[in-house]
Amino acid sequence: MSVEVVFKDLGEIEYKEAWDYQEELFSATVQTKFENRKKPEDQQVPTQDTLLFCTHPHVYTLGKSGSIEHLLIDQKKMEQESVTFFKTNRGGDITYHGPGQIVGYPIFDLDHFFPDIHKYLRYLEEAIILTLADYGIEGDRSPGETGVWLDVGKSTARKICAMGVRASRWVTMHGFAFNVNADLKYFGYIVPCGITDKAVTSMHIELGEKLDMDKVQIRLKAHLASVFDLVYTQSG
Repeated sequence: MSVEVVFKDLGEIEYKEAWDYQEELFSATVQTKFENRKKPEDQQVPTQDTLLFCTHPHVYTLGKSGSIEHLLIDQKKMEQESVTFFKTNRGGDITYHGPGQIVGYPIFDLDHFFPDIHKYLRYLEEAIILTLADYGIEGDRSPGETGVWLDVGKSTARKICAMGVRASRWVTMHGFAFNVNADLKYFGYIVPCGITDKAVTSMHIELGEKLDMDKVQIRLKAHLASVFDLVYTQSG
C-alpha cells in the first residue's frame, strides 16, 4: 500500500523560517513515536509524513561535520552579495541555496518505508536522476559521495544536486538542493560540500536555456511519488 504524504509548496521562504518549520514537524513526529512506545497498539497515534518544496534567498549552510574554512568570503563580502550563513544540524559540509533551485525537505517516518538512511538517500538521488533524464541529461551517482552528478569518473565531473539529512528514530529532515536555474557565481565563494576536485552545474547551463521551474517541480514530485511508492494527500 502506498504511503500517504502531505505535500506543501512553501514558495520562496527564508532559510531559518523553513528550518524552524521542519523542526516543528520533525519534533512532533519523533515525540509521537516516543509516546507510542508506551501505548498498546490500538491506542497508538499515526505519524504524519510531509514533503516540503521551497526556494531560499541566497544562503550558505554548514553541516555539523563541515569545516568553516570552506566558506571563502568574509561577513562584509556576504553582505555585499546579499547572502546569509547558518550552521545546521544536518550531515555534510557547506552548500549553497538560492533562487533557481528546487529545495526539498522530506519529513518522513522511515518506518513507513524502510529503516535505512543509505537506501533513503539513494531513493532521493534516483528521483533526481529520473527528472534529469526527462530533459535529456544523464545524471549519476559518484561512489562514496552523496548527491547527483554529471560525467562521473571524468575530469569534467560536476554536481547538480546536493543532499544532507538529519535523522532520529528513523524520522528525517533537511534534504536536497537541485540546481535548475541556479546562479553558479555563489558556489565560487565556497568549497561546495568540501569537494575540491569537482565543479558544480545547473540544468540551465547544461541545456543552454532557462527552464520553467514549475514544470521541473511537477516532474520531480511525480518521480518522488513513484520511487518511494507514495501518494500525496494534500497540496498547498
